[in-house]
Amino acid sequence: MPSISRGSLRVIAYWTTTAVIAAECFVGGAMGAAQLQPFKRVVTHLGYPLYFTSILGVCYVLAGVVLLAPRLPRLKEWAYAGLIFIYLGATASHIWAGDGAKAVVAPLVFAALAMASWTLRPQARRELTPNTFMIGRKSETTYLR
Repeated sequence: MPSISRGSLRVIAYWTTTAVIAAECFVGGAMGAAQLQPFKRVVTHLGYPLYFTSILGVCYVLAGVVLLAPRLPRLKEWAYAGLIFIYLGATASHIWAGDGAKAVVAPLVFAALAMASWTLRPQARRELTPNTFMIGRKSETTYLR
């Protein structure tokens, strides 16, 4: 029976966590953008205006697309950051609204999955292109990491 290398396990873990997050972005984002239940009830319970679900839903779907798209490392960084803000914001909102611990489990699990996906990214999905600019007569290259 062949064994799976550590590198292969990392790739499998990356794609598993990324697929779960992307699926949640597509399904949750589409339902939120369409202002379907249970999003209407939850958003109004948390004190947000109903149109917030449409805005958040569209951004959510776009994040899912970017996570699965090849290349685009800078956009991926923004997508991951946005997802962490969404999940931690949901957690804080539920705590602020006085909801029990059960209400914060899902956003914290998705935040952990997003962080795992970000951490496990293959090198090709991490590398940002250098930003070259001129200062005086010298050309300097900075790598934004």
